[in-house]
Amino acid sequence: MAKLYFHYSTMNAGKSTVLLQAAHNYKERGMAPYLLTARFDNRAGDGRIASRIGIGEPADTFDDTDDLFARLTARLETSAVACVFVDEAQFLTEAQVWQLARAVDDLKVPVMCFGLRVDFRGKLFPGSATLLALADEMREVRTICHCGKKATMVIRQDADGIALKDGVQVQIGGNETYVSLCRRHWREAVGDRASTS
Repeated sequence: MAKLYFHYSTMNAGKSTVLLQAAHNYKERGMAPYLLTARFDNRAGDGRIASRIGIGEPADTFDDTDDLFARLTARLETSAVACVFVDEAQFLTEAQVWQLARAVDDLKVPVMCFGLRVDFRGKLFPGSATLLALADEMREVRTICHCGKKATMVIRQDADGIALKDGVQVQIGGNETYVSLCRRHWREAVGDRASTS
C-alpha cells in the first residue's frame, strides 16, 4: 500500500544519506526510484542529491511553480516508478505536498520526503508543516548536539560564528552556516536565557 512518508531532522543528520541508501535498495532489487530535489539548492551540482559522506545521484528538480502531481502522472505514463524520493522537502509548497498526497492516493505510488522540520528561528517551514499534517508515517532522522543530547534545532551563524536571529527563512548553506543543537543550547545561542526569578 502506497504511503506518504516524512523523514525529518535538523541539518547534518544524514537525511540525504538515508534517501540515497533507500533509493539504492530499490535499484538493487530491479525497481525504479524517481528522485527529486529543490532546483535552487545546487550545492551538490544542478540536479543532484549528494551526501556529506561522498555519495550522490542525479535527480530531477522542482521549484514552487511545478505541479508535482502532473509531473508524476506524466512520468508514470512513460516509465515505471516504484517509489518517489524528495530531498529538501521543506522547500515544497503547501499545494505541492497536497499534490504528492494525491499521487500516493490516486496513482498508488509511495512518496518518501526528506527535509528539515524547523528553520534557524525555530519556525516550521511551510512544506514541513503540511507534511507533518498529511504524512501517513513520520520518522525522525537523529543527530546530536555538542553536549550529546538529541539535536532538534539549528542556528544560522555569521562568518564570526555568531548566531543570527533574523533573516530570510531560506538561505542555502552547509556546516559553515548552520549548526544543529539541542533546544537548550539553541536558546543559549540565540540569547533566550531563562529568568532566574
